[in-house]
Amino acid sequence: MKNSAEVWEIVEAKRAVFFELSDRVWEMPETNYEEFRSSNEHADLLEREGFRVTRGVAGLPTAVMGEAGEAGPVIAILGEFDALPGLSQVAGLAEEQAVVPGGNGHGCGHNLLGSGSMLAAAAVKDYLARNGLKGRIRYYGCPAEEGGSSKGFMVRAGVFDDVDIAISWHPAAFAGVNNPISLACNEINFHFSGRASHASATPHLGRSALDAVELMNVGVNYMREHMPSSARIHYAVTDTGGSAPNVVQARATVRYLVRARDLPELNGLVARVKKVADGAALMTETTVRSRIISGDANLVGNTPLESLMHSHLERLGPPAFDEHDHAIARKFQETFSQEDIASSYKRFDVTPKKGQALCDSIFPPESGDGAIVGSTDVGTVSWVVPTVQMRGATYAIGTPGHSWQLVAQGKLPAAHKGMEHAAKVMAGTAIDLLANRDLIDAAKADHRNRLEGKPFVNPIPDDVQPPLPENTDV
Repeated sequence: MKNSAEVWEIVEAKRAVFFELSDRVWEMPETNYEEFRSSNEHADLLEREGFRVTRGVAGLPTAVMGEAGEAGPVIAILGEFDALPGLSQVAGLAEEQAVVPGGNGHGCGHNLLGSGSMLAAAAVKDYLARNGLKGRIRYYGCPAEEGGSSKGFMVRAGVFDDVDIAISWHPAAFAGVNNPISLACNEINFHFSGRASHASATPHLGRSALDAVELMNVGVNYMREHMPSSARIHYAVTDTGGSAPNVVQARATVRYLVRARDLPELNGLVARVKKVADGAALMTETTVRSRIISGDANLVGNTPLESLMHSHLERLGPPAFDEHDHAIARKFQETFSQEDIASSYKRFDVTPKKGQALCDSIFPPESGDGAIVGSTDVGTVSWVVPTVQMRGATYAIGTPGHSWQLVAQGKLPAAHKGMEHAAKVMAGTAIDLLANRDLIDAAKADHRNRLEGKPFVNPIPDDVQPPLPENTDV
């Protein structure tokens, strides 16, 4: 407990600099693999904090790693800083108003995620130096979580091979250890090629790639009845082949995101989707080729790490939100539907409280509705390193994910308080692991037992390159 209190004091002493980092990243929202300014901000602060810094980790231009300490175990704290397209929003305003119409925005709180993780790593670094302890702490600044799967490419490159434990967090409405359930996924482009022709004079000579895309979508939609209820399939037509209706489109592309409960289920579902694509090509006398863009494994839990992290949450208690924070959160709740608010409670298996605007308790481990889950590239890391992740309360209860309301709350005092709270929990967890090798051994034993008989196959094949601008699929 003394260890925790000391590292928490270090977090408090350093927090202002990292709040500023979070706010700067919020103001420069950048999407998948284009986070050059955000990455540089993280790398520059790592250097000022005294970390040994590596830029361009795993050949990803916007990935960064900072390491401190000598010998001993290696604890990694994972951060992110990518934004989402089309979610530009004025900070603090409880009505929709873009800063830049159509611009990017931090609709998943990754400006807080990366800054909070680095704050935790910096506090652990100072604690190790102050107490003369062996061990290495690393901050991994991971780009492109929103569909770019950078951690999967980093796993493939071996950058986690010597890591003993990985720790992370994510902004949320409630605070607690993350229930380690997520969906494995692949994002795949299906390119159809046909034959152009005059749509009126010689339609019989044309073979429409756009028809093939539409037939594929119909086929997959019929397939939804015959797949596991936990699976999800989404699509977007990214190339319609042109805007002229009097031309039979010779090309068209549809991008699919296929999600399933685990990797074996995912592989089977992807194979079925590919068969539908082949059928659509057969019906239209076109050809089709598919290309995997990215992929995430499902999360692997770790009971010893989750218990350790929960003990720090219990000692620390919930974030110290004040009445001003609650008043602002209530203004945002006025923009939500009752369904939004009810869904937020349901997701974390928390009993609803009338009039509650912000988190005031710690939710227990393994809580939450396993049917309401997404995908994360942290899942791929969790297959190769024992991993634990928490949810940190940073926004009003009921805030929809990937929404303008979430963007608007990203610089509020409540967001900063939730970020600091998460940094304290992660730092305390890391210190206990570095001070007690038995905890690391227990986590590794749990990891081995969970994966026995389940060989890891990265959902990103070896021949797939990161979707950097120079590798854009056309």
